Amino acid sequence: MISKIEKDHQRFRQIVKGRIREDLRKFLTRGELLGKEGKHIISIPVRGIDLPNFRYGDNRDAGVGQGAGEPGQTVDGDGDIGPGGTEPGRHILEVEVTLNELADILGEELQLPRIKPKGKHAITTTKERYSSIRQTGPESLRHFKRTFRRALRRMIMSGAYDPNNPALVFERRDKLYRSWKPVRKPQSNAAIIYMMDVSGSMGHEQKELVRLEAFWIDAWLRRNYEGIESRYIVHDVHAHEVERDVFFRLREDGGTKISSAFNCCRDLLDKHYAPDEWNIYLFHFSDGDNSSEADSRECCQVLREHLLPTANQFGYCQVASAYGSGNFINALREHLDDAENMVTTRVNTKDDIYDSIKAFFAKGR
Repeated sequence: MISKIEKDHQRFRQIVKGRIREDLRKFLTRGELLGKEGKHIISIPVRGIDLPNFRYGDNRDAGVGQGAGEPGQTVDGDGDIGPGGTEPGRHILEVEVTLNELADILGEELQLPRIKPKGKHAITTTKERYSSIRQTGPESLRHFKRTFRRALRRMIMSGAYDPNNPALVFERRDKLYRSWKPVRKPQSNAAIIYMMDVSGSMGHEQKELVRLEAFWIDAWLRRNYEGIESRYIVHDVHAHEVERDVFFRLREDGGTKISSAFNCCRDLLDKHYAPDEWNIYLFHFSDGDNSSEADSRECCQVLREHLLPTANQFGYCQVASAYGSGNFINALREHLDDAENMVTTRVNTKDDIYDSIKAFFAKGR
C-alpha cells in the first residue's frame, strides 16, 4: 500500500514535470545544463513552485526569536528599516531531475514514439540474478519466509510447537539463503556518429547550436538503448576522428569537402559496427557550404550506396552562417528525396532546436 506521504511526493513530482514541460523549449536552449550532467542528475530552476514542508502551531504573533517582543521592534535593533515591497515575488525552486526523466518529458512533449531497436541483439551483458536458494550464505541474504516455514515444520513434526505459545527457535539447519546465477541478457546497442564541418565559416555560435542539439539527441537515444557509443568526426577538406571535447571546441580554417567526413564515417562503421548487431545513427552538422557541386554529388553517392543502407537514420542539420552558401541541403533533397531514413533540418537560432529534434525522431526509427 502506498503511504500518503509517498502519494504527496508523487503528486509533487508530477507538478514539477508539468512546469518543466511548459517551459521545455526554453530548457532545450539552456547551455548551462550541459555542465550539470554529473551522475546523470540535472538541477533545473522552476518558477512558481513551493517546496512541501511541515508547519508547526501558531505563535499568536508574539515574541521575536526566543524572547518577548513588542509590535514594530526590529530584530537586530540597528539600521534603518525601509518600506516593505508591494509586488508579489516569483518563487524559483531548484529541482533535481534525472536525464531519463528529462528525456521522457522531451518525448512526451514532442510526441516522439519509442524507438524499436533493430538487429539480432548479438551483443550481450552478464548480470547477476537472485534466482536460487542454498543452505549457506551471509545473514543479509537469508530468505526469511523459507527459513520460517522450515523451522515451523521441524517443530511441528517433533512435537515441540505449542499453539498457545507460538515461539519459534531457529536452528542452523533451518536457515536458507538467496543465491545468484550469472544471466546473459541481450542488450540493445546503438552507435551515434556525429560529423561536423569545422571550416572557417563555422563560428562559435554555430558550434553552440550543434552542441545543444547533440546533447539532447544523446539524451533521447540513451533513454531508448541500454548501450550507447558516440564517435566524433570533424572535417574541413580532410576528415579525422576526435574526442568529444575537441569536437565542440575545434575551429580550423580553409575550405570544406563534406565527402571526406562521409568516407571517414564509412571506414569507421566497416571496422567497428556491424549493421546486424548495432543500431546506427548518423548526424552531420554544417552551414551547407561545400567545395563544389561535384563533391556534393559524391556525398549523395556515398550515402546511397554505403551509409543509408546500414543506418537506422541519417540526420543532416544545417546551421545558419553569414559565410556559407547553404546549398548542400538542397543537393541532399534533390538527389536523395526518396530515402526514407534521411531527415534534413535547418537550425537558424536556438529556438529551432526543438523542431529539429522532433523532425529527427518523429518516426521512431
